[in-house]
Amino acid sequence: MNKNIFLNGLIDLAQSRLGSKIVYKTDEFFAPAKRIINPWPPVFKEGVFDKHGKWMDGWETRRKRTKGHDYLILKLGKPGRIHKVDIDTSYFNGNQPSKVSLDACFSKSLLPKKNTQWIKILNKKSTKPNSHHFFNIKNRSMFTHIKLNIYPDGGVARIRVYGNMELNKKFSGKIINLTSVLNGATPIVCNNEHFGRAENILAPGKGKNMGDGWETRRSRGKNFDWLILKCATAGKINKIQIDTHHFKGNYPNKCSLQAAYLHGKISPKTLIHKSKNWRPLLNKVKLKAHQKHNFLNKLMKNKKVNYIKINIYPDGGISRIRTFGKAE
Repeated sequence: MNKNIFLNGLIDLAQSRLGSKIVYKTDEFFAPAKRIINPWPPVFKEGVFDKHGKWMDGWETRRKRTKGHDYLILKLGKPGRIHKVDIDTSYFNGNQPSKVSLDACFSKSLLPKKNTQWIKILNKKSTKPNSHHFFNIKNRSMFTHIKLNIYPDGGVARIRVYGNMELNKKFSGKIINLTSVLNGATPIVCNNEHFGRAENILAPGKGKNMGDGWETRRSRGKNFDWLILKCATAGKINKIQIDTHHFKGNYPNKCSLQAAYLHGKISPKTLIHKSKNWRPLLNKVKLKAHQKHNFLNKLMKNKKVNYIKINIYPDGGISRIRTFGKAE
């Protein structure tokens, strides 16, 4: 049995796909800081060296021989409220920082000014080699910039900043992609994301590779895998697109969609229970490898929805889901 993964509408605010970027770093001698916000999992390249030393998939500074510590400043693509972070030292073993901490601020500048007031959102925490470090963030203020401090130096593979984007877009009456993260769509809960994170299917543009999609493990059973997402806004869907780009030997055999319009704040556990009885948005259809599949909404035409459940049979990977319709 797989445990359900409660995503709770949180996305990685630090991912480069949202426009997030590193705007300052004290040092990046061994590995460039920009790698730390790569949306794909870090990799290790055995025996690969560059002119500075071992090639590492992350941000790595030189061994500090002076007082102080290294840090970088990350500008979020969209302002947001942070709920938790993952400071990932995968493949950094013996060269990871001793400790880490986080500061945050709100600034309209690309690089915050020297007199900007930074708020400590994570006190110094010890780090382990080759490990994910998850921390809950209690401060729910709106932030635009994050400062990652490493003590005194070393390497971090990835930083994930999970939270909610603050969007001021007005969609009413417009035809939009209701399942685009750039418009505010979010993943709520899924039963598995072993090989690829669920939030990837809401990302803009074409997937870069298989890692840039939602992919489940091989189920080996009679069950099926599923994902529940909340639309950017309530709307009436006209066209549905299921994109299996890059998934050639591991795309789902079939898929179906269900949808509903629900009021108020609903817990993920309640959504799981209710979703079993949601109306079909797309009946079970056969999928193909490495292809965009386009469907017209014939089952819930002119019906307003704000939640969608994707069912894949029996397992596999989907690069993107796009649902185009009029925002209500």
